[in-house]
Amino acid sequence: MERTSIALTVNGVRHERKVEPRRLLSDFLREDLGLTGTHVGCEHGVCGACTVLLDGDSARSCLTFAVQCDGASVRTVEGLGEIGALHPLQESFRRHHALQCGFCTPGMLMTALDLLAKYPLATDEEIRAGLSGNLCRCTGYANIVAAVREAAAARGDDRP
Repeated sequence: MERTSIALTVNGVRHERKVEPRRLLSDFLREDLGLTGTHVGCEHGVCGACTVLLDGDSARSCLTFAVQCDGASVRTVEGLGEIGALHPLQESFRRHHALQCGFCTPGMLMTALDLLAKYPLATDEEIRAGLSGNLCRCTGYANIVAAVREAAAARGDDRP
């Protein structure tokens, strides 16, 4: 199979690889770069578990070809924080017990990060609407909404 050279920045680190044109971004992140925080659930873009930020916008990595990301910047959940120094959104999820099995959590975090950067999220209804493309089978969403609400209140007016 023919391979195409791509170069992209993932979590601030530039990567150059040759990939098959049909290689999905989710597979590239997980298998080629070892960033397994990006989960693959439905492989149809429905569940949101594979959500990453692509040039600052949330995107389903299971629907995006790696070659489409040539020259782009990708941020995965591994680019948020680290043990002992969690991102404020991760800390809010921890404080509100906004996860159970954790499968949906990376996608929820990346979607919420995008929403927090772009929208006021002044009501629970706005938060729920924003997260409606991400499925969770464990939490019932109440704690996730509470965590995002807290993060929205804490960000103040520093939104880009």
